[in-house]
Amino acid sequence: MKHKAHGRKFGRVRKVRVALIRSLLRALILHGKIETTEAKAKEIQRSVEKLITKSNKGTLASYRGVISVLGGEERVAKMLKEEVAPKYTEREGGYTRITKIHVPSHDARKRAVIEFV
Repeated sequence: MKHKAHGRKFGRVRKVRVALIRSLLRALILHGKIETTEAKAKEIQRSVEKLITKSNKGTLASYRGVISVLGGEERVAKMLKEEVAPKYTEREGGYTRITKIHVPSHDARKRAVIEFV
Protein backbone atom coordinates (compact mmCIF):
# COMPACT_ATOMS: atom_id res chain seq x y z
CA MET A 1 0.00 0.00 0.00
CA LYS A 2 1.16 3.51 -0.75
CA HIS A 3 -0.74 5.49 1.85
CA LYS A 4 0.62 9.03 2.24
CA ALA A 5 3.49 8.19 -0.14
CA HIS A 6 4.37 11.03 -2.47
CA GLY A 7 7.12 11.78 -4.92
CA ARG A 8 8.60 9.67 -7.65
CA LYS A 9 11.74 7.58 -7.30
CA PHE A 10 12.77 7.34 -10.97
CA GLY A 11 14.62 4.09 -10.21
CA ARG A 12 17.42 5.98 -8.48
CA VAL A 13 18.86 6.13 -4.99
CA ARG A 14 18.07 9.21 -2.93
CA LYS A 15 21.19 11.31 -3.52
CA VAL A 16 21.14 10.70 -7.27
CA ARG A 17 17.43 11.54 -7.39
CA VAL A 18 18.00 14.80 -5.48
CA ALA A 19 20.85 15.70 -7.84
CA LEU A 20 18.61 15.04 -10.85
CA ILE A 21 15.81 17.25 -9.51
CA ARG A 22 18.26 20.05 -8.61
CA SER A 23 19.76 19.87 -12.07
CA LEU A 24 16.36 20.09 -13.74
CA LEU A 25 15.35 23.01 -11.49
CA ARG A 26 18.53 24.91 -12.35
CA ALA A 27 18.04 24.30 -16.07
CA LEU A 28 14.42 25.47 -15.93
CA ILE A 29 15.34 28.67 -14.08
CA LEU A 30 18.27 29.45 -16.37
CA HIS A 31 16.55 28.68 -19.68
CA GLY A 32 12.89 29.28 -18.87
CA LYS A 33 11.84 26.13 -20.69
CA ILE A 34 13.09 22.54 -20.81
CA GLU A 35 12.06 19.33 -22.52
CA THR A 36 12.04 16.22 -20.36
CA THR A 37 9.86 13.24 -19.54
CA GLU A 38 6.32 13.84 -18.34
CA ALA A 39 6.98 12.32 -14.91
CA LYS A 40 10.08 14.47 -14.31
CA ALA A 41 8.21 17.59 -15.43
CA LYS A 42 5.38 16.89 -13.00
CA GLU A 43 7.85 16.26 -10.19
CA ILE A 44 9.85 19.47 -10.67
CA GLN A 45 6.69 21.53 -11.14
CA ARG A 46 5.93 21.11 -7.43
CA SER A 47 9.42 22.23 -6.45
CA VAL A 48 9.69 25.23 -8.75
CA GLU A 49 6.30 26.57 -7.65
CA LYS A 50 7.48 26.48 -4.03
CA LEU A 51 10.78 28.16 -4.95
CA ILE A 52 9.06 31.05 -6.73
CA THR A 53 6.66 31.57 -3.85
CA LYS A 54 9.59 31.55 -1.43
CA SER A 55 11.55 33.99 -3.61
CA ASN A 56 8.65 36.43 -3.64
CA LYS A 57 8.83 36.77 0.15
CA GLY A 58 12.09 38.68 -0.19
CA THR A 59 13.55 37.83 3.21
CA LEU A 60 17.10 36.68 3.80
CA ALA A 61 15.89 33.40 5.29
CA SER A 62 13.79 32.62 2.22
CA TYR A 63 16.70 33.49 -0.08
CA ARG A 64 19.00 31.14 1.83
CA GLY A 65 16.32 28.45 1.71
CA VAL A 66 16.17 28.76 -2.08
CA ILE A 67 19.97 28.50 -2.29
CA SER A 68 19.94 25.33 -0.19
CA VAL A 69 17.27 23.71 -2.37
CA LEU A 70 19.27 24.57 -5.48
CA GLY A 71 22.41 23.00 -4.01
CA GLY A 72 24.40 26.15 -3.27
CA GLU A 73 23.95 27.77 -6.68
CA GLU A 74 23.85 31.44 -5.71
CA ARG A 75 23.81 32.75 -9.28
CA VAL A 76 20.71 30.70 -10.10
CA ALA A 77 19.00 31.79 -6.88
CA LYS A 78 19.87 35.41 -7.66
CA MET A 79 18.44 35.07 -11.16
CA LEU A 80 15.28 33.52 -9.71
CA LYS A 81 14.94 36.34 -7.19
CA GLU A 82 15.70 39.23 -9.56
CA GLU A 83 14.34 38.11 -12.94
CA VAL A 84 11.85 35.26 -12.66
CA ALA A 85 9.96 35.77 -9.39
CA PRO A 86 9.08 39.48 -9.85
CA LYS A 87 6.98 38.56 -12.89
CA TYR A 88 4.66 36.57 -10.64
CA THR A 89 4.15 38.85 -7.63
CA GLU A 90 0.46 39.36 -8.42
CA ARG A 91 -0.12 35.70 -9.24
CA GLU A 92 -1.09 33.19 -6.53
CA GLY A 93 0.44 30.04 -7.95
CA GLY A 94 0.38 28.33 -11.31
CA TYR A 95 3.69 29.74 -12.48
CA THR A 96 4.54 26.86 -14.83
CA ARG A 97 2.88 25.06 -17.70
CA ILE A 98 3.43 21.46 -18.79
CA THR A 99 2.74 20.71 -22.45
CA LYS A 100 2.76 17.09 -23.52
CA ILE A 101 4.50 16.42 -26.82
CA HIS A 102 4.62 13.33 -28.98
CA VAL A 103 8.12 12.27 -29.89
CA PRO A 104 8.43 8.71 -31.19
CA SER A 105 10.94 6.82 -29.08
CA HIS A 106 12.07 3.25 -28.77
CA ASP A 107 11.13 2.94 -25.10
CA ALA A 108 7.66 4.59 -25.21
CA ARG A 109 8.45 7.27 -22.63
CA LYS A 110 6.13 10.24 -22.64
CA ARG A 111 7.81 13.57 -23.34
CA ALA A 112 6.75 16.98 -22.11
CA VAL A 113 7.89 20.60 -22.13
CA ILE A 114 7.77 22.56 -18.88
CA GLU A 115 7.97 26.33 -19.09
CA PHE A 116 7.11 29.45 -17.16
CA VAL A 117 3.71 30.97 -17.93
